[in-house]
Amino acid sequence: MAERIIRCGIAGSGYAAKFHYEALLRLHSVKVNITGAYSPTAERLEQFTGPRSLMAFKNLDELIDNVDVLHVCTPPSTHEQIVIAALKKDRHVIVEKPFTGYFGDGSKEFSGDSFPREKGLEQSLASIKRMLDAEKRSKGEIMYAENWVYAPAIQKEREMLEKTKAQVLWIHGEESHSGSHSLTYGDWKFSGGGSMIGKGCHPLSAALYFKQAEGKARNGKPIRPLSVSARTHAITRMKGYQNEGHLRTTYKDIEDFAGMHIVFEDGTFADIFASELVMGGVHNWIELNTSNHRTICNIGPNNAMQTYTPDERHFKDVYIVEKTETKQGWSSVSPDEAWFTGYQHEMEAFYRSAAFGDPLESNSLLAADTIATIYAGYVSAERKGEEVPVSLF
Repeated sequence: MAERIIRCGIAGSGYAAKFHYEALLRLHSVKVNITGAYSPTAERLEQFTGPRSLMAFKNLDELIDNVDVLHVCTPPSTHEQIVIAALKKDRHVIVEKPFTGYFGDGSKEFSGDSFPREKGLEQSLASIKRMLDAEKRSKGEIMYAENWVYAPAIQKEREMLEKTKAQVLWIHGEESHSGSHSLTYGDWKFSGGGSMIGKGCHPLSAALYFKQAEGKARNGKPIRPLSVSARTHAITRMKGYQNEGHLRTTYKDIEDFAGMHIVFEDGTFADIFASELVMGGVHNWIELNTSNHRTICNIGPNNAMQTYTPDERHFKDVYIVEKTETKQGWSSVSPDEAWFTGYQHEMEAFYRSAAFGDPLESNSLLAADTIATIYAGYVSAERKGEEVPVSLF
């Protein structure tokens, strides 16, 4: 019997589309044909498809009709529409984070600084429900592209939780750096928020995933979030901020720092931090303190390779690590950044699920819990840290 070839396509042509494409080239257990891509901006679509010899589709429907798996690498404000369109045609959907959210009321006057956070929570929950309902009616599955879940360090800790039957007592984690790649990040109507959703979704999803894994190993069912308390700040938009040019400052109406305190159903908790206020490259880590072990997962940077140069011009053509402001002095080099951060591993897992029915580690339940927690967090921040319940699906 001939081996099945999975057809896939990419919606989008920016940063996420590029690393999805690179991860697809490293698949081993499943044969994949990258059919092509679609983006509403013809020039950017050509810039993406041309060098990679991919077909540039004229519209999204045409792309969906010619694939088995659709990669959604578009701004978060477009995710719901695209995911539901693909699910209606029984396609699997690999959707980037943030999964969905609230992107304003469509008016020119909308501002992320002033809308009622309860409305944001209500609308984001409604969006989640529409997407989950579409998945239930479809033969396709939602595959939540949270690469942290598939990072080797995270998966090793998941194995340790399962084999030790440890109780996770408390978790703390962080994603921070000096500012997003995305040109639309910083405008709530496109991004659905600031650091809490744009950065915090990563360590938050990992924390939720660990509690799910713990619950399944110990009691046969996931342990899910119960409530959240949060605070947000917009430091680089303060009148007194001293801008020396090292941090991105082009934020229109979002926060650049967020802290979340999540309480789980079993009474344990996680503290998550996220910001645009950290120099020196990405600062991505999560720590678990359990009843029988302690683990620190450094997603990046790590000390797998370190190098020193007295003058960064020597490394002009050398990629060192994401988000570093200078290559001068000592640098923590990532010899294979995609491997450490889980990109190729998540694609391998998603395509094994599509081809062979392997269970999904990062699924629509994890995506839903992440967004429900974040938008409850925005309500809490509006209320100066008041505890807010998390709505579960």
